[in-house]
Amino acid sequence: MSTNFGEISENTKMGRESALLGNYDTSMVYYEGVLQQIQKLLLTIKEPARKQKWYQVKQQIAQEYEHVKDISKTLNSFKTDNSHSYHAHYGSPMSFDDINPRHEVPTRDPDVWPPPTPVEHRPSPNIRGGVKAAPAPRKQDRSRSRGVPSRNGPQDRQKTPGYGNVDKGGKDKGGKEKKKVEEDGEPKFDPSGYDKDLVEHLERDILQKNPNIHWDDIADLVEAKKLLEEAVVLPLIVPDFFKGIRRPWKGVLMVGPPGTGKTLLAKAVATECGTTFFNVSTSSLSSKYHGESEKLVRILFEMARFYAPSTIFVDEIDSICSKRGSDSEHEASRRVKSELLVQMDGVGGVCGEDPSKTVMVLAATNFPWDLDEALRRRLEKRIYIPLPTVEGRVELLKINLREVEIADTVNLHHIAEKLDGYSGADITNVCRDTAMMSFRKRIRGLRPDEIRNIPKEELISPATVEDFEEAISKVNKSVSKEDLEKYEKWMNEFGSV
Repeated sequence: MSTNFGEISENTKMGRESALLGNYDTSMVYYEGVLQQIQKLLLTIKEPARKQKWYQVKQQIAQEYEHVKDISKTLNSFKTDNSHSYHAHYGSPMSFDDINPRHEVPTRDPDVWPPPTPVEHRPSPNIRGGVKAAPAPRKQDRSRSRGVPSRNGPQDRQKTPGYGNVDKGGKDKGGKEKKKVEEDGEPKFDPSGYDKDLVEHLERDILQKNPNIHWDDIADLVEAKKLLEEAVVLPLIVPDFFKGIRRPWKGVLMVGPPGTGKTLLAKAVATECGTTFFNVSTSSLSSKYHGESEKLVRILFEMARFYAPSTIFVDEIDSICSKRGSDSEHEASRRVKSELLVQMDGVGGVCGEDPSKTVMVLAATNFPWDLDEALRRRLEKRIYIPLPTVEGRVELLKINLREVEIADTVNLHHIAEKLDGYSGADITNVCRDTAMMSFRKRIRGLRPDEIRNIPKEELISPATVEDFEEAISKVNKSVSKEDLEKYEKWMNEFGSV
């Protein structure tokens, strides 16, 4: 509580000094911050007498704020009026050359843009606590060099009031990692020292706090769930056991045909662990600017360490980290692969001294034979996600047909036997087609206005065995026997289950 009193007093002093020096805009910012701090303080005070005194203080500060605001508004109106009156009298805006004609301005090509006007960096009020930072020298925003408007505003990115004195490396003077806290109290990654646009890009496209997918939402894959639980979930539950030679795996690779549930398994791992989920794709780590793709990879792993325990899921990792050294490989692609390999080696399972702060890299691919050998070494646990068994196909049918009424004559076990060789995605397509059969039969030969007048009850009827058989005849399997043989051969050679 005493810290709040000191901050309120300091910010009030700064606001009054700025007003006396004629910096009315800065003064108003400090006054607004003081009013917010007093309002937060009032919410914590229970004694009526003390609360009444702080109400009086707030009213006094508000009066000073309104007075400064009126002065600033009056001065701005003088500037506007002088400009308009001069323009009306002389027919052109006032300039320095009109007042002092001895100074001539060199002629300039009207098609060439003038250089950007430097922006004055003013410190914001010390609202969130901490050490008040001194104003830093002017520095041009990086985004201006690319012709992109700055999103950072006039705030200094080297030292931010309320977070202590921090350097570009993201650490304060004591060597501790800084944490920017949002208003709701949740820690947020501080982009100081990094390109703020890249950090916002990753947070917008990748960060996912809770995928909300559980083990029960995934049919079959009992063995894969058990291996993932041992590799990812258990080190978080009993971190003291997973030390030394029992340390958690750096990375886990899921290999299998398309549509078998690899992405769902990764989301279930993140949900069951309660970790922050980073869903990475090729587009998330690509940029048209030279060198920014490597920066995105580095910032991604820095954010993962900050939000640890976290899970980085790289889907279709073969498109990002295929074999190096081929003739068709581009130099930029090779640098991204090298940065990814370096960062994966630097994760090391546990961040710092806290064993619960783990960063797990999960990867999925349909083409494991295209992966780089160095990446394959870093993905120490390699799990095969096969096509669903008969029991798994029955469970998949039940999950997909939860909202569909089924006729009593339908035996899901017999239907599952006919779906041998179908992936989970193929079975979902069969169920979707089956659910549409009764609707298609009812509207056959009708015009749109007639279909609109049909009651909803008549459009829905129980799915029959004939509906399932017709859907199976229309939806073919997407995985061939040759593909399955290639997966089994690769797992026999490089698998680590």
